[in-house]
Amino acid sequence: MKLLPWLSAVGLLLGWSAAAEATPFTPKSDGEVLERVRVRPADPEARALRELRTRLARQPQDLALALQLARRYIERGRIEADPRYNGYAQAALAPWWEQPKPPAPVLVMRATLRQADHDFDGALADLKLALAANPRDPQAWVTRALVQQVRGEYAEARKSCVPLMQFSSQLAGITCLSGVASLNGQAATSYALLERVITARTDASAGEKLWAQTLLAEIAHRRGDPQKAEKHFRTAMAVGPDSYLLGAYADFLLDEKRPREVVELLKGRARADGLLLRLAIAEQRLGLAQSAVHRTELAARFAASRRRGDEAVHRREEARFTLELLEQPRAALKLALANWQTQREPADARILLEAAKASGDAAAARPAIDWLGQSRLEDRRVNALMQELGAKA
Repeated sequence: MKLLPWLSAVGLLLGWSAAAEATPFTPKSDGEVLERVRVRPADPEARALRELRTRLARQPQDLALALQLARRYIERGRIEADPRYNGYAQAALAPWWEQPKPPAPVLVMRATLRQADHDFDGALADLKLALAANPRDPQAWVTRALVQQVRGEYAEARKSCVPLMQFSSQLAGITCLSGVASLNGQAATSYALLERVITARTDASAGEKLWAQTLLAEIAHRRGDPQKAEKHFRTAMAVGPDSYLLGAYADFLLDEKRPREVVELLKGRARADGLLLRLAIAEQRLGLAQSAVHRTELAARFAASRRRGDEAVHRREEARFTLELLEQPRAALKLALANWQTQREPADARILLEAAKASGDAAAARPAIDWLGQSRLEDRRVNALMQELGAKA
């Protein structure tokens, strides 16, 4: 790759004027039984987790051991699409969890878990402390960029991506920058640059490949190019699916009117609320009886979330559930508006616009329409809804 064109493309992503699931339940003690989980005896990862748990139970103040176990739990949860592992990770960090200023690695881990819990303010506060202690920590920078991106703070997210170019890999930095810029009027440039870099970086780690290929698939999906999206989704799935990829791929298949493939994709993988929701939507579109069972289960999960006081974590999913499965557009619009106050990703915009359209209340979507116009989001479906509702608002 020639250096000057590459630097020029990075400059565009940075905006230089040369011309970024379910709340975990935390057990009160190590002895509390949450659920009897069937584990394959020969599963080396499960065996490693058991060994780490046993060692930590004997040495609960061993920070390095606690961090190792927490990281393994979080990774296991992502791979298995099982949010319970976040609760196990938090329990492993219990001696430091409530400290106002724990060691920097705990701050980063706590921020990661708070992000999953949609406590974005808490996550950013932890990351600020962590980066003050260790400004060279790439995980802290990328976590901060992702939180800022979810909140629609694109200028700040770009700034958080930049240190990755120095403290992580070129691919990580470009993927981070491309993710932000693709939501901010530079989807084509982001896609082209990231595709060139991932093609050139044959030595990239599995995690980097998964991140980059998933992002490429999402950009292509938003731009209305199903062939390219399909190619990248399949490449990412071959690397090793995690819960985020499964949700994004399921959404793509639903948009392409391929619900039967969603059922196959998510079979046995629907412990997370978001994945169960997509499975239920696919089943309903196919007229399968199992959809009613899953609809009831989702309603119970959302009710339990409200009783725990953590309904903010599930507002996007509950809004979509209420609109698509319960067919209650006014209630869905209320949830989508509340969700929009904290999350401004394309999926958050889409459910708000869809609920406003179904409710016949175009004016309710005006704040999102104005914001989307300023952000210059390039999403074929969101842009069509925005134009339709904007003409009526």
